[in-house]
Amino acid sequence: MATAQTMMSVLGIMKKWGVPKIHVVTVIASKIAIKTISEAHPDIKITVGEIDGAIDDAGNLLPGLGDAGDRIFGTHVEDNEEALMHVSKRKKSES
Repeated sequence: MATAQTMMSVLGIMKKWGVPKIHVVTVIASKIAIKTISEAHPDIKITVGEIDGAIDDAGNLLPGLGDAGDRIFGTHVEDNEEALMHVSKRKKSES
C-alpha cells in the first residue's frame, strides 16, 4: 500500500456491508498509508511485513517493488488509460 486510497475505498465498502471485524494484511506499506488507515479506521487491525518510509510524487512506494500487480499477473503497462477501462482491450504479456 502506497497512499492507501484503494484500501480506504475497500474498507468503506466492507463497513457498508456490515463486516464486523476487519484485519488488513499486506506485504509492504508506506508510513503514510498506515497513518491514513489508522486515523480513519482506528478499529481496524493492520499487519505489515515491511514499512517503506516514503512515496514519490506519483504515489509509488520508495524503494518499493515496482508495480507488484503487473509483476505477479504479467499485465502490460498501458499508456492509454481509456484502454484500461475495457477488460477485453487489456493486454497480457507472455511469461
